[in-house]
Amino acid sequence: MNTTPSTPSTHPTPPHSTSTTGADLPGSGQDPQIDPPSRVRAAGERALVLGGGGSTGNAWLIGVVAGLYDAGLDVTTADLTIGTSAGSTAAAQLGGATPTELYAAIVDTVPPQRTGPIGSDRGRSPNRPVVNHLERLSTIIASADDAADMRRRLGASALEMDAASDGSWSPQWRTTVAARLPSQQWPQRTILITAVDARTGDAVVFDRHSGVDLADAIAASCASGLPYRIGDNRYLDGGYLRNENADLAAGYERVLVLSPFSGKTLHPLEWGMQLAAQVDELRAAGSRVETIFPDGSSEHMFGANAMDLSLRPAAARAGYDQGTALAGPLTEFWR
Repeated sequence: MNTTPSTPSTHPTPPHSTSTTGADLPGSGQDPQIDPPSRVRAAGERALVLGGGGSTGNAWLIGVVAGLYDAGLDVTTADLTIGTSAGSTAAAQLGGATPTELYAAIVDTVPPQRTGPIGSDRGRSPNRPVVNHLERLSTIIASADDAADMRRRLGASALEMDAASDGSWSPQWRTTVAARLPSQQWPQRTILITAVDARTGDAVVFDRHSGVDLADAIAASCASGLPYRIGDNRYLDGGYLRNENADLAAGYERVLVLSPFSGKTLHPLEWGMQLAAQVDELRAAGSRVETIFPDGSSEHMFGANAMDLSLRPAAARAGYDQGTALAGPLTEFWR
């Protein structure tokens, strides 16, 4: 899909989501793992937003950035990078290796072969754990009064599952996440990693000043099931705020948003969690915004198939082709 026009959107701005993000973070003075507002809201020229989208979404994000990079447009030089869930992993990976290296590592890996029955989705059956998670999430959304209530319900459910577990998931998940990172150190450029406090449902934003290891911040941002433990705190996936959290780029002159889920949301539109609402907010504040979504031929690799590791090379190639094609049109906007 092509980038969205940079002219102001005619889509009516929905009410703001009730999620607490950026400068509205409550209790930031008490919790050293929650960033003070002054760090979150510092403005600059260019912001890169990497949205959530599972394993295939991560591969697609790397592919797009690598395609842009190899075509002469390096968006990793952004003054601010915002990473959510799979996008948080991509943001950290791009801080420790070149886009070309990361892309090659994905396409050169022999993916595991899918086993099981053949479904109607282009010869594939949906990933059952993902489907089960989406069904659970949809049930909670349907019972919630608003976005804040949804996050509190999700947190309560996750904490209940955590209490019934043996406590081994968080350290195992950290090991998995750390193995994906080319560097365990926070990049020096400004990267914001989003998560949700499982106990309160409030937004959390980590950066290199938060006193939290990079691997822990990424693991928290990608914790879509059980809550991830950092000390005495528990965190859930940053996508439960918004899939992109592009609103954290408020005040930046140019904002480029890469959304593996094509800006869509499972939530009621009146909650304002969809990307269109975020773009309207940014443009109303004076930002120029461009978005990139997977094209129509690759959409089947996301959604219920987002955790299918066998699709990662194809997702990365699809993203790379898009990035290569869009480098020229985006050059004037970014530079």
